[in-house]
Amino acid sequence: MPRLGMLVGALALGISSCMPTAPEVDAGAQMTQAVSTAIASILETQAALNPIATNTLPATPTAIRTPPALPAAFVSPALNPLDTPHTYIQDSCQYLRDKWTSTNSTPGTIVLVIMFHSIEKGVETASDPKNIGGGDFRRLMNALHDMGFQAINANQLADFLDSNARIPERSVVLIQDDRHSASNYTDWFLPYWEQWQWPVINAWINALGGDDPVLAENVALEQQGWVDHQSHGVVHNIPMSDSSADEYLTGELQGSITNMQQHYGKTPIAIIWPGGGFGVRPVQFARKFGYRLGFTVNPRGPIMYNWIPLADQTDPARPISIPEGPVNDARMVLPRYWPTQVLGNLDGIRVMGEQASAYAMQNKATELEYYDIVCAPTLGTIP
Repeated sequence: MPRLGMLVGALALGISSCMPTAPEVDAGAQMTQAVSTAIASILETQAALNPIATNTLPATPTAIRTPPALPAAFVSPALNPLDTPHTYIQDSCQYLRDKWTSTNSTPGTIVLVIMFHSIEKGVETASDPKNIGGGDFRRLMNALHDMGFQAINANQLADFLDSNARIPERSVVLIQDDRHSASNYTDWFLPYWEQWQWPVINAWINALGGDDPVLAENVALEQQGWVDHQSHGVVHNIPMSDSSADEYLTGELQGSITNMQQHYGKTPIAIIWPGGGFGVRPVQFARKFGYRLGFTVNPRGPIMYNWIPLADQTDPARPISIPEGPVNDARMVLPRYWPTQVLGNLDGIRVMGEQASAYAMQNKATELEYYDIVCAPTLGTIP
């Protein structure tokens, strides 16, 4: 190191020229100390100018995961070609979370809604297609039970449709339209409540208010817990439509709520559209007043979570069935079967649920991967 040698020499010369004559100093020790200090200074300078390279590896970039495309909605060949499944949950992440949460209903859970008008005593099969004979009624109820169906009420259905809350995998909603005396329920529906705990919904007409001669006995049935009274309008015999006046819609919908709160001590959550009439404005009014469900008289098919078969246009073969799609609120225009239609189609309805379940399991891995990439960072893992 030339520089080091020159520095050492200069230090030595300076020391010898300045050394006093007395007292004697250990020149060797002094020289050693000076040299050590000089070397340390040089090494420190070199370290500052030439830092020692570390062995730190370059950071590995985080891999970007591409979410897979979500599968299309399940389509059943058993549906009429013009009756197509409509979804209503807009948030894909919330839909997937509700669909696959382990405590919710399993995918493929299916609900069959049946409407009853008159159940005719003493006949096996009714001549009026709107009615059902007593013999056919019993066969229908037993067939439902043998096929594994269980009845649910309006709140259970609303919670299922809103968030996939758990209900039986094969559920049925039994709706008795119009005003009836208590004997109608005790004769026809009570045996199935006592055997299987099956409730029945009544579409109650509020026209007579507190003067209704069968009000008290219906209130008693409601209090027993197995007849679930919901709204069937007030005037009732004039169907609601987009041409209805605001006052009429308010009277039919809010009027039912006021009457039922007063006499039944409950707020209805379902409107069974009188005469099967509905429209964009009636549905908007119903939502404004807090209704969560609406039922038509259109027998489009069974329903599942985020999957309701509706028509977007008039079918020439079924001209009286109002298209529900334009309403854009599937839960407020739910389809219902006539009971005679169910007897011949029950096994096909069961198969539809099984096919929907198989389709869901086929796509489970894809949907869970999508959820993990897109949804989990904000919603967390699916419980």
